[in-house]
Amino acid sequence: MDVHIPYAVTIALRLRGVDVLTAQEDGTGQLEDPALLDRATEMERVLFSQDDDLLREATRRQRRGEHFSGVLYAHQLSITIGHCLEDLELIARASDPIEWINRVEYLPLK
Repeated sequence: MDVHIPYAVTIALRLRGVDVLTAQEDGTGQLEDPALLDRATEMERVLFSQDDDLLREATRRQRRGEHFSGVLYAHQLSITIGHCLEDLELIARASDPIEWINRVEYLPLK
């Protein structure tokens, strides 16, 4: 989770048994977007964000063919916390991080 995600989302996912790590907990809450995405890639974790700048960084990497671990993106005004939780839990349970390499997926999945 990047720093823009409400902590309620993190807590609710953990209560559902989903393994979640926030940038703040990892000590990377102050990193610029490229470094944060590098860290997620290093840890082999898909990064969830509601930050347009991070989305631009992931898109830039896709276009240049640069490796990254994958980004799930939801615009803050386009998804409720409930839908966010449902989609993230589904993704966590039904997929493997390797499936998200070099991908950007927009939530809600609908």
